[in-house]
Amino acid sequence: MSGLVFLELGAVVFGLALLARVADRVEVSPIPFYLVAGLCFGEGGVAHLDLSENFVEVAAEIGVVLLLLTLGLEYTSAELGHALRTGAPAGAVDIALNATPGVIAGLLLGFDAKATLLLAGITYISSSGIVSKVLRDFDRLGNRETPTVLSVLVLEDLVMAIYLPVVGAVIVGASAGKALAAVVVAVAVVIVVLFGALRYGNVLNRALASRSDEALLLGVVGLTLLVAGAAQELNVSAAVGAFLVGIALSGPVQSRATVLIDPLRDLFAALFFLFFGLQIDPGDFFSALGPAVALAVVTAGTKYATGVWAARRNDIGPRGQARAGATLVARGEFSIVIAGLGAAAGVDSDLGSLAAAYVLILAAAGPILARFIGR
Repeated sequence: MSGLVFLELGAVVFGLALLARVADRVEVSPIPFYLVAGLCFGEGGVAHLDLSENFVEVAAEIGVVLLLLTLGLEYTSAELGHALRTGAPAGAVDIALNATPGVIAGLLLGFDAKATLLLAGITYISSSGIVSKVLRDFDRLGNRETPTVLSVLVLEDLVMAIYLPVVGAVIVGASAGKALAAVVVAVAVVIVVLFGALRYGNVLNRALASRSDEALLLGVVGLTLLVAGAAQELNVSAAVGAFLVGIALSGPVQSRATVLIDPLRDLFAALFFLFFGLQIDPGDFFSALGPAVALAVVTAGTKYATGVWAARRNDIGPRGQARAGATLVARGEFSIVIAGLGAAAGVDSDLGSLAAAYVLILAAAGPILARFIGR
């Protein structure tokens, strides 16, 4: 391998580190910064990186897997069960209010059925990563509205565990029978994993437990990649497989694995967002900015309404309702994962540009709204 490749890769990672520092200084998610960096150095940008596409693409896919693994690690199986028992009405309202604008926008923009289905998912799902960071940074983990916010996020992530396999089947042109089979397999896998985590999770945790951080890290990452690969072969989505592994882990293994994997996740996730930005032509991005702004305004309002409704249903006061709504506004990693599926399958190229602009707006605006609304 040429030394120039190491120089270029080192410069990219160091540049991402500087962007992360800037994002931390202004107290917003670094996701918009990574997307803009990709726009600047992709085709049609101010400069073009000559990195190996295969390397960056594989690193980006690992980033998605680790993102979803750490997302699953944030929830215990008991929390998932509680969310399913008590939060179903809020979950239904969430889908109705936030997926519908994506469908309407897709029809107005002339997207085909596949792109419209993807856009519905992009507008529906909040960014668990950004929301979690907002709750920590603003010291709101102990607030009365926080369990309501987390319940909505849990239900959204479970919906994604079914949505992603269905979308994967649809965008590759599978028949109605195969799409239905994908739904059945996805639901069955989720149920089996949740049941196994509740009933036999201690067996898996004992098998992975080790006094050595190195052994624990390698065990968890190795298991995650194996399950993600198996899920991909079953057309269930590698991301869903990784998410379910995270759910299955609990106790000391869960807490230690989170600490060990977080730095790896941050590195590969940054490369994932950069890679997505590299695939978008800046000219297409700016042409999509108008529709993205309009869609961001509408879905910021619908997501805010979702949080307010869910908090009011749980007898939270007006300020808590406002905080819950504002906290949920941000879109991020999952929206880009969905758009990435479309890009990989050759779905309408305008969708990627619209998704990038849309996420850039709400990933930046979400934390700002959460900081000032309901103080």
